[in-house]
Amino acid sequence: MEDVIRALESALGKEAVLTGDEIGARYTTNPRGESFPIPIALMRPRSTGEVATILRICNEHGQPVVPQGGLTGLCDGASPRGGDVAISLERMSGIEEIDTAAGTLTAFAGTPLQTIQEAAQAAGFLCALDLGARGSCFIGGNVSTNAGGNRVLRYGMARDLVLGLEVVLADGTVLRSLNKMIKNNTGYDLKQLFIGSEGTLGIVTRVVLRLHPLPASTCTALCALRDFDRVIELLRHAQGRLAGTLSAFEAMWPDYYDLMTTRIPGNSAPLAAGHGLYVLLDALGVDQAVDQERFDAVLASALEKGIIEDAAIAQSEQQAASFWKLRDSVSEMSKYWYPYVGFDVSIPVGQLGAFVEACRAAIGAGFPGAESVFFGHVADSNLHASVHLPGADAARFPKREIENTIYGLVRERQGSISAEHGIGMRKKPFLEYSRTPEEIRLMQTIKQALDPKGILNPGKILPDSIAQ
Repeated sequence: MEDVIRALESALGKEAVLTGDEIGARYTTNPRGESFPIPIALMRPRSTGEVATILRICNEHGQPVVPQGGLTGLCDGASPRGGDVAISLERMSGIEEIDTAAGTLTAFAGTPLQTIQEAAQAAGFLCALDLGARGSCFIGGNVSTNAGGNRVLRYGMARDLVLGLEVVLADGTVLRSLNKMIKNNTGYDLKQLFIGSEGTLGIVTRVVLRLHPLPASTCTALCALRDFDRVIELLRHAQGRLAGTLSAFEAMWPDYYDLMTTRIPGNSAPLAAGHGLYVLLDALGVDQAVDQERFDAVLASALEKGIIEDAAIAQSEQQAASFWKLRDSVSEMSKYWYPYVGFDVSIPVGQLGAFVEACRAAIGAGFPGAESVFFGHVADSNLHASVHLPGADAARFPKREIENTIYGLVRERQGSISAEHGIGMRKKPFLEYSRTPEEIRLMQTIKQALDPKGILNPGKILPDSIAQ
């Protein structure tokens, strides 16, 4: 380890290598406040060349590294282990270019997502990737975890929005493929290897994003429905009548709605309690007056047909924001609903209602007194769930037992244990619940080919027996 640190200091200067107490808690603490071992060194490169130098030296010494972005991930994919070198991309920040003809934006990996959104908007475009951590997450981390978020229904996941990447491989080789073209069928689409691989195959240093026309109108409503069958009816009804403008379709089961409106300060209840489900809809269009009239008519038709029982239509941006605050207040749960364990899973859309009921029954039978809440994007098969035991000692909270229960139900339905948050360390034990042995062996082959010494983010994604 001393040899590695000396080599890094010699190549980059002592000021570039932080050790011991110089490394703040920010780099060793996850969003839940849990601490991890202090890395032997923290590197804060300013350029792709410096990242390449760091990896070349670490690879020569067989030194494990863990890349870090905004540190907002929920699966400990950027958490260091004892003996790791951490590489923070926070100094590699900024918009390099907005190409208005191509409709692309090129940014360094350490650029916050919100900064990219604001730059795109100022240029008359929409950066369609959006999630609750937009102010603190970095685009490099978004790409490395294939982030989803609020607009997947219309615009797709992160991998659908990335046209090009610059990536540094384990041996320091820089793979520069900053493509701006939507159509490019020149052999293997190499960027897809790195999108969603959580820094285990290479470190993303620059990203080319596809931009979309900036919407001129936003229509938002919160609807109350009797049951999940009506949720599916409303989804098909809205998709068929809003001419492709439906951009968000967020479902909240009553347990989640009640928690957000009664126990999280600052939230109000736009609709009465007691309904079977609540759905938040967003439609983005080009003419506020015309689009609002059509949006209102679609909801009036749904009410007339008995698809929805009630609706609150946002009359201002402030009111729309208050509706979205109910959905986004999940980040506040740790303050008022601790200890709990959260889940980010995917189940075929038609089975989501039955899956929630099966989860409730299993949690109730196995963990008397437990509280559970369910919410999610739904239209893209994504469901979030959280389970809380009131009064439980955090140290004795049966996290693994609850995970076994929920993930077992996911496996029965051939679903995904991770819809949009990645695998990291937290979900690694359950990878085989969603991927076949053949798929895992192929992942091993790819890992071995690109990182033969196993230095890139070891201990993440793959089972320990094949992670190195």
